[in-house]
Amino acid sequence: MSRREPILFCWSGGKDSAMALYTLLQRSDIEVKALITTVTEGYDRISMHGVRRELLKRQTESIGLPLHEVWIPAQGVNSLYERRMAQALETYYEKGVRIVAFGDIFLEDLRAYRERNLDRAGMKALFPIWKRDTRELIRFFHSQYFRAVAVCVDSKVLDRTFAGRELDEGFFEDLPADIDPCGENGEFHSFVFDGPIFRAPIAIRTGEVVDRDGFVFCDLLPEMENGQNEDRNLTK
Repeated sequence: MSRREPILFCWSGGKDSAMALYTLLQRSDIEVKALITTVTEGYDRISMHGVRRELLKRQTESIGLPLHEVWIPAQGVNSLYERRMAQALETYYEKGVRIVAFGDIFLEDLRAYRERNLDRAGMKALFPIWKRDTRELIRFFHSQYFRAVAVCVDSKVLDRTFAGRELDEGFFEDLPADIDPCGENGEFHSFVFDGPIFRAPIAIRTGEVVDRDGFVFCDLLPEMENGQNEDRNLTK
Protein backbone atom coordinates (compact mmCIF):
# COMPACT_ATOMS: atom_id res chain seq x y z
CA MET A 1 0.00 0.00 0.00
CA SER A 2 1.38 3.39 -1.01
CA ARG A 3 1.89 6.04 1.66
CA ARG A 4 -0.62 8.86 1.79
CA GLU A 5 0.90 12.33 1.49
CA PRO A 6 0.38 14.33 4.73
CA ILE A 7 -0.83 17.89 4.17
CA LEU A 8 -1.82 20.93 6.20
CA PHE A 9 -4.96 22.82 5.24
CA CYS A 10 -5.33 26.60 5.64
CA TRP A 11 -8.85 26.89 7.05
CA SER A 12 -10.83 30.16 7.13
CA GLY A 13 -14.19 28.70 8.17
CA GLY A 14 -15.84 29.93 4.97
CA LYS A 15 -17.44 28.28 1.96
CA ASP A 16 -14.36 28.18 -0.29
CA SER A 17 -12.34 26.51 2.44
CA ALA A 18 -15.17 24.05 2.98
CA MET A 19 -15.40 23.11 -0.70
CA ALA A 20 -11.62 22.80 -1.03
CA LEU A 21 -11.37 20.64 2.08
CA TYR A 22 -14.26 18.47 0.92
CA THR A 23 -12.48 17.97 -2.40
CA LEU A 24 -9.29 16.91 -0.63
CA LEU A 25 -11.09 14.49 1.69
CA GLN A 26 -12.32 12.57 -1.37
CA ARG A 27 -8.75 11.77 -2.41
CA SER A 28 -7.11 8.51 -1.38
CA ASP A 29 -3.54 9.69 -1.96
CA ILE A 30 -3.40 12.40 0.73
CA GLU A 31 -4.15 12.77 4.42
CA VAL A 32 -5.15 16.10 5.94
CA LYS A 33 -3.22 16.17 9.22
CA ALA A 34 -4.53 19.46 10.63
CA LEU A 35 -6.28 22.75 9.93
CA ILE A 36 -4.44 26.03 10.44
CA THR A 37 -6.26 29.33 11.06
CA THR A 38 -5.15 32.87 11.94
CA VAL A 39 -6.88 34.35 15.00
CA THR A 40 -6.73 38.02 15.97
CA GLU A 41 -5.30 38.83 19.38
CA GLY A 42 -7.55 40.86 21.66
CA TYR A 43 -10.65 39.97 19.67
CA ASP A 44 -10.56 36.17 19.96
CA ARG A 45 -11.95 35.91 16.43
CA ILE A 46 -10.96 34.51 13.04
CA SER A 47 -8.91 37.17 11.27
CA MET A 48 -10.81 39.13 8.61
CA HIS A 49 -13.98 37.05 8.94
CA GLY A 50 -14.63 38.21 12.51
CA VAL A 51 -16.11 34.88 13.61
CA ARG A 52 -15.86 33.95 17.27
CA ARG A 53 -13.13 31.49 18.15
CA GLU A 54 -15.64 29.27 19.94
CA LEU A 55 -17.45 28.72 16.64
CA LEU A 56 -14.16 27.96 14.91
CA LYS A 57 -13.52 25.27 17.50
CA ARG A 58 -17.00 23.83 17.02
CA GLN A 59 -16.38 23.63 13.29
CA THR A 60 -13.10 21.79 13.59
CA GLU A 61 -14.44 19.45 16.27
CA SER A 62 -17.33 18.53 13.98
CA ILE A 63 -14.92 18.03 11.07
CA GLY A 64 -12.78 15.83 13.28
CA LEU A 65 -9.39 17.36 12.50
CA PRO A 66 -6.85 19.05 14.84
CA LEU A 67 -6.76 22.85 14.79
CA HIS A 68 -3.56 24.92 14.88
CA GLU A 69 -4.23 28.58 15.69
CA VAL A 70 -1.78 31.27 14.64
CA TRP A 71 -2.28 34.41 16.72
CA ILE A 72 -1.70 37.77 15.03
CA PRO A 73 -2.22 41.33 16.34
CA ALA A 74 -5.16 43.39 15.09
CA GLN A 75 -2.94 46.05 13.52
CA GLY A 76 0.10 43.90 12.90
CA VAL A 77 2.41 44.42 9.94
CA ASN A 78 2.62 41.74 7.27
CA SER A 79 6.16 40.76 8.25
CA LEU A 80 4.93 39.75 11.71
CA TYR A 81 2.17 37.63 10.16
CA GLU A 82 4.74 35.93 7.95
CA ARG A 83 7.06 35.20 10.89
CA ARG A 84 4.32 33.60 12.94
CA MET A 85 3.07 31.57 10.01
CA ALA A 86 6.65 30.45 9.31
CA GLN A 87 6.97 29.26 12.90
CA ALA A 88 3.75 27.26 12.58
CA LEU A 89 4.85 25.76 9.26
CA GLU A 90 8.17 24.72 10.76
CA THR A 91 6.27 22.71 13.36
CA TYR A 92 4.58 20.68 10.63
CA TYR A 93 7.69 20.46 8.48
CA GLU A 94 9.37 18.68 11.37
CA LYS A 95 6.43 16.24 11.36
CA GLY A 96 6.97 15.41 7.71
CA VAL A 97 4.43 17.74 6.12
CA ARG A 98 5.61 19.30 2.86
CA ILE A 99 2.33 20.52 1.34
CA VAL A 100 -0.12 23.20 2.48
CA ALA A 101 -3.52 23.49 0.78
CA PHE A 102 -5.67 26.60 0.27
CA GLY A 103 -9.19 27.43 -0.90
CA ASP A 104 -8.13 30.16 -3.34
CA ILE A 105 -9.82 30.19 -6.75
CA PHE A 106 -8.32 32.66 -9.22
CA LEU A 107 -6.25 35.46 -7.63
CA GLU A 108 -2.85 34.98 -9.25
CA ASP A 109 -1.00 37.47 -7.03
CA LEU A 110 -2.28 35.77 -3.86
CA ARG A 111 -1.27 32.36 -5.16
CA ALA A 112 2.22 33.63 -6.02
CA TYR A 113 2.53 35.18 -2.53
CA ARG A 114 1.61 31.90 -0.85
CA GLU A 115 3.97 29.93 -3.03
CA ARG A 116 6.88 32.28 -2.26
CA ASN A 117 6.32 31.99 1.50
CA LEU A 118 6.02 28.22 1.35
CA ASP A 119 9.12 27.94 -0.81
CA ARG A 120 11.12 29.64 1.96
CA ALA A 121 9.79 26.99 4.35
CA GLY A 122 10.73 24.17 1.97
CA MET A 123 7.08 23.42 1.26
CA LYS A 124 4.68 23.43 -1.69
CA ALA A 125 1.16 24.80 -2.15
CA LEU A 126 -1.92 22.91 -3.28
CA PHE A 127 -5.08 24.61 -4.59
CA PRO A 128 -7.91 22.03 -4.88
CA ILE A 129 -10.50 24.35 -6.46
CA TRP A 130 -8.13 26.54 -8.49
CA LYS A 131 -9.61 28.04 -11.69
CA ARG A 132 -12.98 26.37 -11.23
CA ASP A 133 -15.80 28.57 -12.49
CA THR A 134 -17.24 30.39 -9.48
CA ARG A 135 -20.83 30.03 -10.64
CA GLU A 136 -20.27 26.30 -11.00
CA LEU A 137 -18.74 26.23 -7.52
CA ILE A 138 -21.88 27.78 -6.02
CA ARG A 139 -24.00 25.15 -7.76
CA PHE A 140 -21.66 22.52 -6.33
CA PHE A 141 -21.95 24.14 -2.89
CA HIS A 142 -25.72 23.81 -2.94
CA SER A 143 -25.77 20.37 -4.54
CA GLN A 144 -23.65 19.02 -1.66
CA TYR A 145 -26.02 20.60 0.87
CA PHE A 146 -23.49 22.97 2.36
CA ARG A 147 -24.99 25.86 4.30
CA ALA A 148 -23.31 29.14 5.24
CA VAL A 149 -24.04 32.68 6.33
CA ALA A 150 -22.35 35.92 5.22
CA VAL A 151 -20.41 37.25 8.20
CA CYS A 152 -18.43 40.07 6.59
CA VAL A 153 -19.37 42.37 3.71
CA ASP A 154 -17.23 45.00 2.00
CA SER A 155 -19.62 47.95 2.16
CA LYS A 156 -17.74 49.73 -0.65
CA VAL A 157 -19.03 47.20 -3.19
CA LEU A 158 -21.96 45.39 -1.56
CA ASP A 159 -24.99 46.57 0.39
CA ARG A 160 -24.74 46.05 4.15
CA THR A 161 -28.03 44.10 4.17
CA PHE A 162 -26.16 41.07 2.80
CA ALA A 163 -24.40 40.69 6.16
CA GLY A 164 -26.14 38.01 8.18
CA ARG A 165 -27.95 36.45 5.25
CA GLU A 166 -27.76 32.74 4.57
CA LEU A 167 -26.02 31.87 1.31
CA ASP A 168 -29.11 30.31 -0.23
CA GLU A 169 -30.25 30.67 -3.82
CA GLY A 170 -31.92 34.00 -3.03
CA PHE A 171 -28.62 35.41 -1.77
CA PHE A 172 -26.88 34.75 -5.08
CA GLU A 173 -29.85 35.90 -7.14
CA ASP A 174 -29.65 39.25 -5.33
CA LEU A 175 -25.92 39.73 -5.85
CA PRO A 176 -25.11 42.56 -8.30
CA ALA A 177 -23.84 41.35 -11.67
CA ASP A 178 -20.34 42.75 -11.05
CA ILE A 179 -19.86 40.81 -7.80
CA ASP A 180 -18.06 37.48 -8.03
CA PRO A 181 -20.42 34.70 -6.87
CA CYS A 182 -17.75 33.36 -4.52
CA GLY A 183 -16.69 36.80 -3.31
CA GLU A 184 -13.17 35.93 -4.43
CA ASN A 185 -12.23 39.62 -4.65
CA GLY A 186 -13.09 40.10 -0.98
CA GLU A 187 -16.68 41.30 -1.52
CA PHE A 188 -17.95 39.06 1.28
CA HIS A 189 -16.81 36.31 3.64
CA SER A 190 -18.82 33.48 5.12
CA PHE A 191 -19.11 30.92 7.90
CA VAL A 192 -20.11 27.37 6.97
CA PHE A 193 -22.31 25.68 9.54
CA ASP A 194 -23.51 22.56 7.77
CA GLY A 195 -22.42 20.21 5.00
CA PRO A 196 -20.83 16.84 4.21
CA ILE A 197 -17.55 17.63 5.98
CA PHE A 198 -19.33 17.93 9.35
CA ARG A 199 -20.41 15.16 11.67
CA ALA A 200 -23.22 17.43 12.86
CA PRO A 201 -24.36 20.99 12.00
CA ILE A 202 -22.94 23.92 13.97
CA ALA A 203 -25.87 25.49 15.83
CA ILE A 204 -25.68 29.28 15.43
CA ARG A 205 -27.84 32.38 15.60
CA THR A 206 -27.32 35.83 14.17
CA GLY A 207 -26.43 38.65 16.52
CA GLU A 208 -25.41 42.30 16.24
CA VAL A 209 -24.47 43.83 12.90
CA VAL A 210 -21.70 46.44 13.12
CA ASP A 211 -19.76 48.68 10.72
CA ARG A 212 -15.99 48.75 11.13
CA ASP A 213 -13.29 50.14 8.84
CA GLY A 214 -15.39 49.95 5.68
CA PHE A 215 -16.70 46.46 6.41
CA VAL A 216 -20.00 45.26 7.85
CA PHE A 217 -19.79 42.35 10.27
CA CYS A 218 -22.64 40.16 11.45
CA ASP A 219 -21.78 38.59 14.78
CA LEU A 220 -22.63 34.90 15.01
CA LEU A 221 -23.45 33.40 18.38
CA PRO A 222 -23.32 29.77 19.43
CA GLU A 223 -26.83 28.43 19.84
CA MET A 224 -27.94 28.19 23.47
CA GLU A 225 -28.46 24.68 24.80
CA ASN A 226 -32.19 25.14 25.26
CA GLY A 227 -32.47 26.57 21.75
CA GLN A 228 -34.34 29.66 22.97
CA ASN A 229 -33.24 33.06 21.76
CA GLU A 230 -34.60 36.22 20.24
CA ASP A 231 -32.40 36.16 17.16
CA ARG A 232 -32.93 34.14 14.00
CA ASN A 233 -31.85 30.54 14.40
CA LEU A 234 -30.07 29.49 11.21
CA THR A 235 -30.16 25.75 11.84
CA LYS A 236 -33.90 25.36 12.41
